Amino acid sequence: MDTIPMWMKNLNDEDLIFIKRFLLASGSLKEVAKLYGVTYPTVRVRLDKLIDKINLSESKTDNDEFVDLIKRYVIDEQIEFDTAKNLIAEYKKIKENFKNA
Repeated sequence: MDTIPMWMKNLNDEDLIFIKRFLLASGSLKEVAKLYGVTYPTVRVRLDKLIDKINLSESKTDNDEFVDLIKRYVIDEQIEFDTAKNLIAEYKKIKENFKNA
């Protein structure tokens, strides 16, 4: 593989280790929970957050610096995914209202 995909570049070492363990456990969240010594729901939440991070890094932003900044905050786990979605939605509403004024 010549290049590393952008979604993978945005993951930290902990995320990559989790993905590796998940793959080696044949995708069994139950097995991953045993490896980490946590409950199945804890691993499920971790996987959901990881999926959100990947989806976020893959989504288009129309070259909007503010939206890119909010996405970086989510990827760096400085704000929650749902908070970022709300901020971006409100920002887009305000931006649209400003255009129409």
